[in-house]
Amino acid sequence: MLIGRSQEQARLRALAEAARDGAGGALVLRGGPGIGKTALLDWAAELPAATVLRAAGAEFEADLPFAGLSQLLRPVLDRLDGLPAPQRDALAGAFGLGPAHAADRLLVGFGVLSLLSSFDGPLLCLVDDAQWLDSVSADALLFAARRLGAEGVALVFAARPGAMEPSGLPELPLEGLGPADAERLLEPGLDPAVRHRLLTEAEGNPLALLELPRTAAPHAGALPERLREAFHAQIAALPPATRAALLAAAAEDSGDLAAVLRTTTAADLRPAEEARLIEVTGGRVRFRHPLIRAAAYHGASLAERVAAHTALAGALTGPESADRRAWHRAAAATGPDDEVAAALEDSADTARARGGYGAAAAAYERAADLSTTPTAQARRLLLAAENGLHAGALGTAVALAERAGGLDTDPAFLARVGFVEGQAWFWQGNFQAAYDLISYGGAYRHAVHPAWYLGEPALGECLDRLARLDADPVARYVVAAVRGRPRPLAEVADRRTALDPAVSPRDLVELCGFAFVAGQDAEAHELAAALAGRCRAEGLAGLLPTLLFFQAEAELFAGRHRDAAVSAAEGLALARDGGQPLWISQLSAVRALLAALAGDEDPCRAAVADALAAASPGCPPAGHTWAQWALALADLAQGRPEAAVPRLLPLQSDPYAHHVVAYRSIPDLVEAAVRAGTPSIVQPYLPRLAALADRTAQPWAQAVLLRCRALLSGDEHEYLLSLKLPVSAFERARTELLYGEWLRRARRKADARRVLQQALETFDRLAARPWSARARSELAATGLPSSPASPEPAAARLTPQELQIARLAAQGLSNRDIAGQLFLSPKTVAYHLYKAYPKLGVTARTDLAALPL
Repeated sequence: MLIGRSQEQARLRALAEAARDGAGGALVLRGGPGIGKTALLDWAAELPAATVLRAAGAEFEADLPFAGLSQLLRPVLDRLDGLPAPQRDALAGAFGLGPAHAADRLLVGFGVLSLLSSFDGPLLCLVDDAQWLDSVSADALLFAARRLGAEGVALVFAARPGAMEPSGLPELPLEGLGPADAERLLEPGLDPAVRHRLLTEAEGNPLALLELPRTAAPHAGALPERLREAFHAQIAALPPATRAALLAAAAEDSGDLAAVLRTTTAADLRPAEEARLIEVTGGRVRFRHPLIRAAAYHGASLAERVAAHTALAGALTGPESADRRAWHRAAAATGPDDEVAAALEDSADTARARGGYGAAAAAYERAADLSTTPTAQARRLLLAAENGLHAGALGTAVALAERAGGLDTDPAFLARVGFVEGQAWFWQGNFQAAYDLISYGGAYRHAVHPAWYLGEPALGECLDRLARLDADPVARYVVAAVRGRPRPLAEVADRRTALDPAVSPRDLVELCGFAFVAGQDAEAHELAAALAGRCRAEGLAGLLPTLLFFQAEAELFAGRHRDAAVSAAEGLALARDGGQPLWISQLSAVRALLAALAGDEDPCRAAVADALAAASPGCPPAGHTWAQWALALADLAQGRPEAAVPRLLPLQSDPYAHHVVAYRSIPDLVEAAVRAGTPSIVQPYLPRLAALADRTAQPWAQAVLLRCRALLSGDEHEYLLSLKLPVSAFERARTELLYGEWLRRARRKADARRVLQQALETFDRLAARPWSARARSELAATGLPSSPASPEPAAARLTPQELQIARLAAQGLSNRDIAGQLFLSPKTVAYHLYKAYPKLGVTARTDLAALPL
């Protein structure tokens, strides 16, 4: 029976009951040592009508890849064959059930989600001491927890303050018990003075209330230290052989009883069992509390700890124990040791081959510490930095790379250091540091991306360097996209190139971005979509946010706003899962712009706030230009042109003037300036738009240029020329709206009605509500009675994810196939379809094919 935890029990019960009802959810129990996290998990494990899976992090195993996942999922690994192939292969390789598979780190999380959701009944997963989970397990479980929706799975973590933060999950902080409940935990009959001292010392901590009475002397220091001292006193009262056995169990804190018994005997462990310091069940040794383990381990002398680790390393002889053996040898090392360092490097190599990049980084770093020469130290530190980068530990990657660079001055080595460190800074948004470091080693193909954000002179310098790479078609295309008239993108890379397994998708991604600079929007979309399809098939989830940003950008420019919303929503969710602040910023800003076009001001401003917040301290947010454009469009859409102008003007100045946003927003600047009565301020920028139209030779660029000229000059001929050119439906409707306004002012009402009606139909279809309202108002001013808004398309009632799933279902894909593509569980796919059907007015997936989705 738990005392004083009724509210916490109600929260856990509600979570478990939701899982029984087919929902999914997660919770983090947060509190310090002894506050009652484990007791609450034990209570939850006894809740009825749910399958329970349990795991606990262990301090020693924090550097062993997949240790936590293996512990939690061991009972359900027989379900692996039912997973989509990339997820199945990633998990099989991770658990040693198949060939090693260096998977994208998010793919393991997708696999865990699929595996957990494969249960037919409710599932309750309880993870104790989550602060000591290995990084691979923590990332995968947090990913799965954030995506739980309709799986019938509840996942509860117990963690100390500061660990797994921010989790992105609901949290339940555990405080000390109130005075009345604390009194109930103390034994009756205690001397009043002792009772008062214990209540004061324990501060409501349940473990302290139970354990401090075992020692008569008051203790100084923080409560965890006082508790550890109390446990140390209990351990000190044990026989010497039992203390040694307890130390062995503490050093091998994976709980492997067989390994412990190779260094001691069961008889030696028995007094510790009788004292309720440990529990031995099912071949596992479990300390009743982590502080007992800490007391047993840290209360021993250095020599005793070294001897324990040495004995355990000798006991772990099988190939399956190679990683644990290497770490025990490292723990026993009292100075540099090349043999131990080599064993740890082998362990790191294995972890990397299985996709355990965080664990590999830790092993390489410890191997570096044990290396006897600066060269070996530097090499292993750089390997640690590279794997830290793959693991998403960007700050750690920078620190490790800097350490490596200080130990080896070989120029080729320093170039590698600069590349790794530069990549880490780029993903954090420090574009200057990224450019300086990456370009130091001559990797200008990669340096052009941070240079793009910096503008001149970095961009010019980088392009000059790229121009010398005559044999590199990608480099030639990038230079021509910015400075000249590039060849069609298909001559450099097309769908076949994107799907060629011999070509890395990462080598083609930058072409998508520069295709927009060249004005080749449709080609950019085709390449991005092909690369995204390949990433879905191969499980390269970490690259998808970049590609989905480019897809959303192309769909926006093509006037397919609903498609852009789908791409941006999926990309943003993946960017958050992968901890990619650059793409969180960019994709949030695109969503802000789409909200502005729809007239949704509050969501627009909220998305802008997200875009501007997604940056490392001291670094500009990557989505700054898109965010400013979004705010300006919101102002323009709501009839505030005088507010839009000062938002748009800075985009025309360096370092932003060369950005895609800067060129594409010139028509908005022209319209805002004309409507604000200050047309003269845009005269310097119209030649830039004309240069873009000439350089790209794209009809859409010529069309918006003609519209801008017509706005400034009032020349009807230029309106008519603009309307003859192929352009997106939205941009054409905007031209029709402006032309209709001009016709009305010229008192040509019949002509005005014709073009305004065309514009209104398009705006209604695109749900561009502010523009619809403006067109409707203009029509009314011509004397045409106000017409009601066109019925909202059925697909517009769906969320972006519902629409994406409904489209795939309409193509005939099964729930399992859809789940594999979108990195969701089949149950979540079914749930979204269930929600979509009534919004679409259908009752089955067979009806979807006939709908205009």
